[in-house]
Amino acid sequence: MRDEEELVRLVAGGDRAAFEQLYRQTAPWLAVRLRRRCADEQIVAEVMQETFLAVWRAADRFAGAAVSGSAVGWLWTIATRRLVDAFRRRARDAAPLSAAEPVVPAAEDEALSDVVGDEVGVALARLAPELRQVLQAMVVDGLTVRETAALLGVPEGTVKTRARRARLAMREALS
Repeated sequence: MRDEEELVRLVAGGDRAAFEQLYRQTAPWLAVRLRRRCADEQIVAEVMQETFLAVWRAADRFAGAAVSGSAVGWLWTIATRRLVDAFRRRARDAAPLSAAEPVVPAAEDEALSDVVGDEVGVALARLAPELRQVLQAMVVDGLTVRETAALLGVPEGTVKTRARRARLAMREALS
């Protein structure tokens, strides 16, 4: 079995079999991660399709990059950007909710509420969004500092700083 970096390089050369193998290897975990961030299966399916279309079209950019990084991190970065785009499209196209319509929480929020207690949930909710994003990526999604930096589009040092600030804020809120 080939690793993802090698498969992306082959895809950059137009190798359809490598693309199919890359899809088989990465699509299951990618779908799971996307479902953690979005409960709408239609959006997840659209994002998956757009992500792999982007991979097919842009594999040469990854393969030709002199920067070190994992193909999996690159794929996740594409997927999260497509997910954000999908959320923006939906928000722009959606009619405002009436007071009678219930707001459905995201799958990841439901999972977190089952996992963490009330105090931790309140402490997480009070974190600044940029700190919560780093905690979510590193703790919930299990990403490395490098992958989190790629996902959020910030330098690795910023990720480390935000992770430390988030840990300190959580410690203070829970003490």
